[in-house]
Amino acid sequence: MVKLYNTLNRREEELKPIKQGSVGLYSCGPTVYAFAHIGNLRAYIFVDVLRRTLELNNVKVKHVMNITDVGHLVGDADEGEDKMIVAMRREGKSAWDIAEFYTQAFLADMEKLQVMEPDVMPRATAHIAQQIEMIQSLEKNGFTYRTSDGVYFDTSKLADYGKLSGQKSEDKKGGARVDLGEKKNPTDFALWKFSTRSSPPQSSLEKGGREMQREMEWESPWGVGFPGWHIECSAMSIKYLGVPFDIHTGGVDHIAVHHENELAQTEGALHKLQANIWMHNEFLSVDGGKMSKSLGNMYIMQDVLDRRFEPLAFRYLCLGAHYRTKLNFTWEALKGAQNALQKLYERARELEAPAIGCADYERDFLEAVSNDLNTPQGLAVMWKMLDDGELPSAGKAQSLLYFDRVLGLGLENYIAKTLEIPADVQALVADRQRAREEKDWARSDELRAQIQALGYEIDDRAVGTRLRKVA
Repeated sequence: MVKLYNTLNRREEELKPIKQGSVGLYSCGPTVYAFAHIGNLRAYIFVDVLRRTLELNNVKVKHVMNITDVGHLVGDADEGEDKMIVAMRREGKSAWDIAEFYTQAFLADMEKLQVMEPDVMPRATAHIAQQIEMIQSLEKNGFTYRTSDGVYFDTSKLADYGKLSGQKSEDKKGGARVDLGEKKNPTDFALWKFSTRSSPPQSSLEKGGREMQREMEWESPWGVGFPGWHIECSAMSIKYLGVPFDIHTGGVDHIAVHHENELAQTEGALHKLQANIWMHNEFLSVDGGKMSKSLGNMYIMQDVLDRRFEPLAFRYLCLGAHYRTKLNFTWEALKGAQNALQKLYERARELEAPAIGCADYERDFLEAVSNDLNTPQGLAVMWKMLDDGELPSAGKAQSLLYFDRVLGLGLENYIAKTLEIPADVQALVADRQRAREEKDWARSDELRAQIQALGYEIDDRAVGTRLRKVA
């Protein structure tokens, strides 16, 4: 039995697939105008753990994750600059080239983190027809109105708008901080925005004075323009998973606006609930505070690599916190995660070839991760098993492989295998051993420091010297 926390109902509940033995899973994917930061990456690790846990429970998963490769406005309130135009000005490339570059960069990050590739990754630009069709359905059902800049969804027409966040439309009005303009209600949102080619805003000019025009626009029944942010996920999830489907995921920042509006669109167009279970991962903070460009702490995967950390150390760090709790990222915490990961790999190398697993520990692990993805408890089960001196080595190896079907730490690459040590490190170890035999302790300490600088740690034991890789 798999229990998951459903944001829509605000409680943990047993997963009851619409189709027995299989689940339709939709995840909000990246907007590909920049590199994914580590907060984004935590969300995709969470989804990966969810998928792997379902599959460990013998549930077949059809995983769909969108690629938002069409520009949309920076602000949730349908205002500000287009994100693609910002990127075009920054990099001097076409919107299409930017979208392709950052899509490939995102996929490379996912591979480094051992995040399983979704079964379907639809791109928003390839599904404009489906988005237009959905807006037409909303128009037919009386949920839309036009302004001078677009077609909007009228949230006052939906009686239960706000059910995901728990905040009703009238409550949101009191806290609205934006000028309504032509919008009828603060919570109304754009379904289709009209082209502004005739008079581009001053802020969309390049330094040389040439107009930086929007490149991603399409013909529609309402004129040339582009879709709002929210409509793509409704249209594409329905195309590939039907409606309703089983599980929809995203970050907690999606609850109040993006996912609320997805629910509203789907209900307005089709009179159906989009997904039965809505799951959201918590924020990742940095050094106890908010991650932002202005603070210089919006780290990406390359920052992790530049500091000589392994990508899977970040995955291990995320596994150590429940997905519904805030996670504070520090470089010291990542170093601790990397050291723990290296210790795990070292323990894995000591094991014999896999044989019959340790049933009790496998049961405890499955129970932990099936209880709303409790990966911290799952890790605790794993370490307890490794420290159990009464268990056979081959059994531990088999169970580690079982755990790794969810953890995704690449343990199959270490079990019953020796550490490959670079030639320059081996030479330093040999030199140090000679220095120790000659009782040249100063030289021995000097060589130890050189070995550590290359990312390896010496452990002198009565039965010989041991080497392990560290951060």
